[in-house]
Amino acid sequence: MNDKPPVPTEIRLRRKTRLLELSYEDGHQAQLPCEYLRVFSPSAEVQGHGPGQAVLMVGKESVNITAIEPVGHYAVRLRFDDGHDSGLFTWAYLDHLASKQEENWQDYLQRLDEVGYKRRDPKPVEQSG
Repeated sequence: MNDKPPVPTEIRLRRKTRLLELSYEDGHQAQLPCEYLRVFSPSAEVQGHGPGQAVLMVGKESVNITAIEPVGHYAVRLRFDDGHDSGLFTWAYLDHLASKQEENWQDYLQRLDEVGYKRRDPKPVEQSG
């Protein structure tokens, strides 16, 4: 029995569309928006220090990733352009985010609605020279 999470064979940041693409050996891919990754960061800042302590992140529509850093053979650290970089995205957590993306996103949108926050269109990505 193999309980190991799938390990991406390639991780590609699509800066212009703000997507992190994960490719796997079996051919499947996942596309995770930067905003989604930021608001579901595994960091204590976002998740809190215990059950029910998660913090609702707002205003992250235009967030992008500035760096992807490997952490051992089990995770990556994503550095976001809003300064957030304290979450370690393990392979298991990335797999969870990909498999529950629609459900998680709808829950997030509902929580935003409950606090009266209206999402804005993301700002265009600035092109660097």
